[in-house]
Amino acid sequence: MPARSDAARSEVARDADTALTVLYSEHYRSLVRLAALLLDDLGLCEEVVQDAYIRVHAAWGRLQDREKALAYLRQTVVNLARSTLRRRLVALKHAPKPMPHAASAEEGAYALVERAAVVQALRELPRRQREAVVLRYYADLSEADTAAVMRCSVGSVKAYTSRGLAALGSKLEGLR
Repeated sequence: MPARSDAARSEVARDADTALTVLYSEHYRSLVRLAALLLDDLGLCEEVVQDAYIRVHAAWGRLQDREKALAYLRQTVVNLARSTLRRRLVALKHAPKPMPHAASAEEGAYALVERAAVVQALRELPRRQREAVVLRYYADLSEADTAAVMRCSVGSVKAYTSRGLAALGSKLEGLR
């Protein structure tokens, strides 16, 4: 008995091979066009159609009316395209959100080097110039507020700031 069922299975497989070869040569392009109307990626469309042929081949023995194999193929293409779209939507829904304005590792490393160079150059400035530059540009104080904190005139703040920036520019020239 097992030998007969193996023979019957191989007969069904040969029948499926023959029928699907004919269907493939006559309808492959139209099925890919059908998938293309549902999906936006040609490679994915071809994959869906190939999967449909594989599924029809596997189900060939269960088909009641083999004359309707093309209709079954079309329906399988549509169902596989729907499944593909659903999987894509679920993947998009659960995809991690990208960090806004995330710098690359290279940019981060360069920023650290740059920051270290600026801090070192600031430390090398005379105390009053360093205070003026830091209060004006890092603390974002106005000239009047900087003068009040430093207990000097606004003109002195302008002079300290100007000299400090000039010195920083010459010390950091190699960084540009």
